[in-house]
Amino acid sequence: MSKLTAFLVSWQRAFAIAVVIAQAGIAVTGSIVRVTGSGLGCPTWPECVEGSVVPVEHPEVAALHQWVEFGNRTLTGVVGVIAGLCVLAAWFHLPRRRRVLVLSLVQLVGVAVQAVVGGITVLTGLAWYTVSVHFMISMGLVWMAVLLVSSLSEGDGPARLLVPAPLMRLQVVMAAVLGALLLAGTWVTAAGPHAGDASTPRLGVEVETLAQIHADLLFLFLGLLIAVGFLTRTRAYWTLVGVVLAQGALGMVQYWTGVPEVLVSIHVLGAGAVVVATAALWTSSRERTHAVELPEAEDQALSKA
Repeated sequence: MSKLTAFLVSWQRAFAIAVVIAQAGIAVTGSIVRVTGSGLGCPTWPECVEGSVVPVEHPEVAALHQWVEFGNRTLTGVVGVIAGLCVLAAWFHLPRRRRVLVLSLVQLVGVAVQAVVGGITVLTGLAWYTVSVHFMISMGLVWMAVLLVSSLSEGDGPARLLVPAPLMRLQVVMAAVLGALLLAGTWVTAAGPHAGDASTPRLGVEVETLAQIHADLLFLFLGLLIAVGFLTRTRAYWTLVGVVLAQGALGMVQYWTGVPEVLVSIHVLGAGAVVVATAALWTSSRERTHAVELPEAEDQALSKA
């Protein structure tokens, strides 16, 4: 095993944790682009401005907006590198584990998909529905990144429940409601004051109506969380409770104070934290055996012993 291979394998868990942070973090930097009005700071794609990949002096685009948007695009490359390291570590780890490799590839492919969706978002002038898709893909990748971290300490056998089956069914419903809750949050933003650019059309629905839908879904999620508490009260459960309550309180303060820019980005960070905590509760509710198939040569050697 070469030094590079040994390094990749020994740092595999660190890479997986880093990709969780990176996938959640790039959603936060995306919100910073939005609240600073820098969404079209780089008005073309894949170039920043016509004829240049990097920001240059432009009569119609402020330098600050260019650099904020360009910085977010650059971070996509950083996330891609981390995801690539996850794939390499999974490939060189022997015996090679199919589930770990697949979950790593999901991250790398997801970054590529996000780059394309981001480009479509720019080319459509920050159409609100493309922004929603962009954010929802990020949250899905955060969930899958948590599964990747968990897979490193699991085996490759079938999943075995550690909790009653009704609890897992409740968690499936919770995950679906969480998805709806996150999507409704993007609609609130789409109708609110932070368009990403002054010329961007807004979603033509009253913010109050969308905020009420978002709040109703939060209450439904909290109700399900209470129901889950009758079946399990593990550390993962209480962590999720704390994160959800903090995020709900932040959302109310954000609404009451007129949606200040800094709270928007903190709220996006909180959304990522809720996804991480919900996925962690899911992974802590089942286990996989550590039995793995030995490489053929090693298997034959053991059979002769």
